[in-house]
Amino acid sequence: MNESTVVHAIRWEKGQLSLLDQRVLPDSMTYLPLDHVYDVAEAITNMVVRGAPAIGITAAYGVVVAARTRYQANPEAWKKHIEADLHHLRQARPTAINLAWAVDKMHAYLRGLSGDPVPPLLALAQQIHAEDEANNQHMGALGAALIEPNSGILTHCNAGALATGGWGTALGVVRSGYFSQKIQQVYADETRPWLQGARLTAWELLQDNIPVTLIADVAAAYLMQQNKIQWVIVGSDRIVANGDVANKIGTYSTAVLAKYHGVRFMVVAPTSTIDMSIAQGDDIPIETRDGVEVSAFVERHVIGSVWNPVFDVTPAALVDVIVTEKGVVHAPTTEKMAQLMRG
Repeated sequence: MNESTVVHAIRWEKGQLSLLDQRVLPDSMTYLPLDHVYDVAEAITNMVVRGAPAIGITAAYGVVVAARTRYQANPEAWKKHIEADLHHLRQARPTAINLAWAVDKMHAYLRGLSGDPVPPLLALAQQIHAEDEANNQHMGALGAALIEPNSGILTHCNAGALATGGWGTALGVVRSGYFSQKIQQVYADETRPWLQGARLTAWELLQDNIPVTLIADVAAAYLMQQNKIQWVIVGSDRIVANGDVANKIGTYSTAVLAKYHGVRFMVVAPTSTIDMSIAQGDDIPIETRDGVEVSAFVERHVIGSVWNPVFDVTPAALVDVIVTEKGVVHAPTTEKMAQLMRG
């Protein structure tokens, strides 16, 4: 498959950042131009762009946008004034560690710059973008090598090209597995309440003519009982030192079901998603959002209080394998994760 056929959610063209508005997919493919760092942060918060790697890449370009504005306004003091911008950008979403990783990487680099900071910062942001797509390709091959021929796969949320720099993490494995004739059928959880599986994953796979069947989240157990899948493959927004995994709400329950039914569970994420500063999943900050996302459904409003956590934490004991660009970790533990990060 030619990479150019993969939809790219993030573009830098003619000196401008634009994001594919994932809130309106698949009905409309609309790219929103962003000229100010606060617009970039708002786009991240409001789910114009989502998926941990894509959020990180967007944040890197957001630093470029901020530096251009600050340098044009005050070439002598731009580094001082950009600090508030970077802090604001860093707070856009708390759980996805890639955001802070990218902002910190750009921040460390800009401290040593002199003169116009835009060309070198843009080069670094584009490098982060290109490396993410290349890493996805590599992870796709590593993950596909673990899959038996004629397998069925279940995905949860969207961890495809739309959620990354291109190709995808979980869907990168699905793509590589399908094109190497390992995967026969993909099932996509709808993924309430934002329906990333229904609106994004199913649409994305259909663009590549990969056979995909949409299911309600609550149908996953019965699907496994019917022996129709051999692997659950998901991405991650943060993996901590002991191998616990934060991902879209519903991932934990899917992992529990997989363990009971003897279905293997794979997490695919770049090492920029791994946060070795947090020992276990209980300490991961979990984002909650407005309850109306849950209560307003098909033009019907449920009356009452709503709890709307965006992510949950899957314990490492339920994870069969973590696939990264640095290698594969089977049955993750603190020792194995430390060894991976040491390279």
